[in-house]
Amino acid sequence: MHFETKFPVRYYETDQMGIVHHSYYARFMEEARCDLLEQLGYPFNKMEEEGIVSPVVSLQIDYKKPTTFPDAIEIEVRTKEMSELKVTFSYTMKVGGVLCARATSTHCFLGPDGRPLQYAAKWPDLTSKLSQLAK
Repeated sequence: MHFETKFPVRYYETDQMGIVHHSYYARFMEEARCDLLEQLGYPFNKMEEEGIVSPVVSLQIDYKKPTTFPDAIEIEVRTKEMSELKVTFSYTMKVGGVLCARATSTHCFLGPDGRPLQYAAKWPDLTSKLSQLAK
């Protein structure tokens, strides 16, 4: 299984040098992850309506080539690791097929009581779909 999405670089995301500021890559990752979960049938608003949140517990980005306005960043999202409590996603970001960045983000799930939630037991279908995205 394969998931890819594309986002345009907006002018305000660039710095004085004309390149995308490094902080925006985390936003691109979040948008790609939200898009993925929505496509899988588990949008964040559905989770939040159930009182479940999914905070980032780790984030790593390796920048390879700058992106600029008006590039369109293609982002491939895959599942890198899964445990009972956490999911790590990997991201490959390209412009015109050229690698710009590789990244990972790790997330846990917290229930309405603020305690860690075993997401696999709550959403076995989502867990199965995420497993299919593994490299």
